[in-house]
Amino acid sequence: MKTVARVIIALTFLCSNNVYGQKIKVACVGNSVTAGYLLPNPLQNSYPAQLQQLLGNNYEVGNFGLSGATLLKKGHRPYNKTKEFINLLNFKADIAIIHLGLNDTDPRNWPNFKDEFQSDYQWLIDTLKQGNPHMKIYICSLSPIFSGHSRFKSGTRDWYWQIQEKIESIAKVNHLPLIDLYAALHNRPELFADNLHPDKRGAGIIAKAVYQNITGDFGGFKLDPLFADHMVLQRDQLIGVYGTANANDQIEVNFNNMIRRVVTDRTGKWKVQFPAMKFGGPYNLTIVSGTQTRRLKDILIGDVWLCSGQSNMAFPLKSAANGINTIANLNKNLPIRLLKFNAIAETDNISWDQQTLNALNELAYFSATWTNLEPNTVADFSAVAYYFGEKLAKQVNVPIGLIQMAVGGSTLESWIDRKTLEHDDLLVDLTNNWRKSDFMQEWARGRADMNLKNAGNPKQRHPYEPAYNYEAGISKLIKFPIKGIIWYQGESNAHNVELFNHEMPVLVKSWRKHWNADFPFYYVQLSAIDRPSWPYFRNAQRKLQSLIPNAAMAVSSDLGDSLNVHPVHKREVGERLARLALKNTYHQNIKASGPDAVKAIRKGNLIVITFNHAQKLQPSNGSILKGFEIEDDKGNRLLVKANIYKNEVHLTIPPNRIVVKVLYAWQPFTRANLVNEVKLPASTFSITVK
Repeated sequence: MKTVARVIIALTFLCSNNVYGQKIKVACVGNSVTAGYLLPNPLQNSYPAQLQQLLGNNYEVGNFGLSGATLLKKGHRPYNKTKEFINLLNFKADIAIIHLGLNDTDPRNWPNFKDEFQSDYQWLIDTLKQGNPHMKIYICSLSPIFSGHSRFKSGTRDWYWQIQEKIESIAKVNHLPLIDLYAALHNRPELFADNLHPDKRGAGIIAKAVYQNITGDFGGFKLDPLFADHMVLQRDQLIGVYGTANANDQIEVNFNNMIRRVVTDRTGKWKVQFPAMKFGGPYNLTIVSGTQTRRLKDILIGDVWLCSGQSNMAFPLKSAANGINTIANLNKNLPIRLLKFNAIAETDNISWDQQTLNALNELAYFSATWTNLEPNTVADFSAVAYYFGEKLAKQVNVPIGLIQMAVGGSTLESWIDRKTLEHDDLLVDLTNNWRKSDFMQEWARGRADMNLKNAGNPKQRHPYEPAYNYEAGISKLIKFPIKGIIWYQGESNAHNVELFNHEMPVLVKSWRKHWNADFPFYYVQLSAIDRPSWPYFRNAQRKLQSLIPNAAMAVSSDLGDSLNVHPVHKREVGERLARLALKNTYHQNIKASGPDAVKAIRKGNLIVITFNHAQKLQPSNGSILKGFEIEDDKGNRLLVKANIYKNEVHLTIPPNRIVVKVLYAWQPFTRANLVNEVKLPASTFSITVK
């Protein structure tokens, strides 16, 4: 029926324009991207040529693209003064697709004539309408310019977005449909060898986007993959159900005896909203579109937590200390549901085949579906995340949904979105040629080189690449409300503490912006291991708690392994994260942090250190307090005797030493053992002596 309806619409269009029996003429207006610059055979590979193949024999597509053309009449190569423009007018199109503006970012153009862009664009629209008042005009947002472009930082990135805003305004004022080419291609840099012109596949993506907008054929009804049996929806927030279908299709959604109906927009998107609900369930959800019906069952309303990071977050329950016993005694009645995003290939020390490489480029790296709490599903689930969820479920008596999206070895940069990276004056340099950048950890670059050994494209994608895990994974979650984040990552960023200090707040801020929510962000401090930079990194993580709002850190240095970057004691880590959530998010009156050094004062031959979050300081094992060092004014560091007296730590100063700093747990692998009354450990720290 939908195909018949689209045929009727096309016939109506033909009749209304007095061209019944003739082909519908489509004019593609643009610059080098439209012309097919750098393509081996533009007559067959350009986006207008591929659009012709998609539309079929009832259409005639004309390519009126010109390399270097500007929309601005005073630009260095104004489109309105070219033979392509004359040919366009003579073509007498029924439909026009306008994609101009990329060359207007040139410093010869935008700084001088930007105030004329909108009026010049309006002149082009009006001129086309004069030739055919019934012409259907589509405005295209600019296809992407990637950060490797020679003028990117010197002005292009800023002028590009100024032009994008102008184009959106032009479309809105003229009530013209906007085709979002940026959204279609911004996450596919491997298709742009010179950072500006798409290859044949990229041109095909443009052709498909234009085809879909012209025909309304967006592939039929699809429910977003996040919606499935056994899912958990976030309580106390509006409940959105969404997906895609063809343009102007009708969708009906029935949830908890409430019915919502919606008609898809012209880009095929649909979404309905139900009022916020208290925790409960199970509920059923039914979605109907034409003859298609999807029925979902066993849906709970509760709290959803995203559990992300690298391998220590991905570390499975079956491999954790006592994990097998936990699985054997699993309480399947706990209201916990799991959504584990599995990777198509682990970043092991192997070379991936071409099928895997192609899937990565298509951003088809993750797949997942909701599951019940069963021994076979929890065994491969994150141990840290499971123990976190188990403690919450027992303490707050609310259904808990745990979403695991973690990639072994992944860099922090890989989880930040591209636009944020590109508009950060420091991080923008990471987005191009990252496999040769000293900003990226040498180990991570080496592992990527091994995985990509068989890749022919120098811009082959990889999950350690800046923005990749955001584009392949996180971007697909941001419309799904969550309660908060737990995060365990840093091993692949410990080589550059200063860079991490900048990046971590950027990550948290960007995720909150995309979700439009100030959710809590609880993260794990790196454990202890014989890697020299780790004490500095642990201390940096400690300090970030005071810089990132609504964030807190769980200490794990007491659980480390001197040789293994994957310590097996994960229950303690998960439960420490849960304590942070119980105190700060669920407002329980519990202790959630270990001792935190407030000040260190010299008194005679002693240094006296006072602490917060500690009613009773004590060593975790035995009676000897370990882990304290001093640094003198000449830079010498010495281990010193430490005692607890009146709930303070007293350090004895060696003779003839001027102490300037106290350090705790500063060895890469440390046996420092200061805890409070609930056995929560103190963090690695450095504090100035006053």
